[in-house]
Amino acid sequence: MGEISIKITISDRIYPLKVNMEEEEIVRRAAKMINERIKDYQENYAVRDKQDLLSMSLLHYATAVLRTENKVQNQDTAVADKVEELDVILNGFFSK
Repeated sequence: MGEISIKITISDRIYPLKVNMEEEEIVRRAAKMINERIKDYQENYAVRDKQDLLSMSLLHYATAVLRTENKVQNQDTAVADKVEELDVILNGFFSK
């Protein structure tokens, strides 16, 4: 699939982008999430500066990504441990 040109608005600024057709919905949803987060911070905190609101939103999503990566890494380690246990059990069974 090819690239398409789209315009995304984040914090009242328009950004022209070229994205793969299959990624368009994801990019639009991401922009919507960012704008919703900015609006939430604007309504619930005494922050009005757009740069501060963008920075706070970025910190929110970067933290979420790092939490997810950490969770995946822990799950991968747990799976590897279980596979190793199973390997020991099977080796013991087949060596008899």
